[in-house]
Amino acid sequence: MIQNNYQGALQQPLHTGFNQFTTAAEVIQGISLYGIIAIVTGGNAGIGLETTKTLAAAGATVIVPARDVEKAERNLEGVANVEIEAMDIMDPASIDAFAQRFLSSKRPLHIMINNAGIMWVPFRKDSRGFESQLATNYIGQFHLTARLWPALKQANGARVVNVSSLGHHLSPFHFDDPNFEHRSYETLQAYGQSKTASNLFALELDNRAKAYNVRAYSVHPGSIAGTELAREAPPELFQQMGFLDEAGNIRPEVLASLKTIPQGAATTVWAATSSQLSNTGGVYCEDGDIAELLVGDPGTKAKLHESGVQPYALDENSAQRLWSFTEEMTGIQFMVS
Repeated sequence: MIQNNYQGALQQPLHTGFNQFTTAAEVIQGISLYGIIAIVTGGNAGIGLETTKTLAAAGATVIVPARDVEKAERNLEGVANVEIEAMDIMDPASIDAFAQRFLSSKRPLHIMINNAGIMWVPFRKDSRGFESQLATNYIGQFHLTARLWPALKQANGARVVNVSSLGHHLSPFHFDDPNFEHRSYETLQAYGQSKTASNLFALELDNRAKAYNVRAYSVHPGSIAGTELAREAPPELFQQMGFLDEAGNIRPEVLASLKTIPQGAATTVWAATSSQLSNTGGVYCEDGDIAELLVGDPGTKAKLHESGVQPYALDENSAQRLWSFTEEMTGIQFMVS
């Protein structure tokens, strides 16, 4: 029996019956989450907000750590079963403080959704010198999950879901220069490597944590209309990605592939709650199912309205190396025991 998803050994669609048009409400239909504790980073906007509402409506208590608490309170006003806490995913001290507050409550953590992220921003670094997309989209996930490990283990049946992206096709992880200190900054490359790192983290976390009944997944939510994620991206980037034609008009095939926010949250909710994944972890998911493993030329890059997972994002050596590399970079020891 295959025990892990290294090299994509488990990366085969289950034919769940869901597709790109399925909504979060549809994938959770008939599932009760009463007594379940969940954390959703970035859970006050975009697909994170939809994820929070969906889990809470099913009965879960959902904690939403937010950098802007007032904005979170406005966006979540009237939503039952939600607790809002202050946390900045790019600030290590803020992550530690939030995690300590949660651990002090002595509650188990059944569902952890690492949803917060940024996309296609100008070159910036955090206080530690880490490139901002890497810091937000991956290192923050690693740090927060490491700190909350005791609560995940306590749940005796927890799931961790990393919201990744098909953008991982844009770049493998560059161990020799992750923070663009010796190469020219390209925001798409930076975004791509941050999402590859998120996939590798879910892969390795699942392999280490499954003995404690904690499973991990990475998901591609899809290309979604109506979010704030690409607000800093110039039109040239959308043309480079194939979203716009030479005249600046959105291409018909891209328009047809765009999801609504409820559709964009569906795969996250499915990975967090579905019994179809009860005996499987470490997989990369999209459209309410396990995605296909791409084969052929490893340098082939998909456009962001295509699909599938690159083999380098499920590589055993890279996953194990990244775990140790991240511990060395951050000084955070993530001991799964």
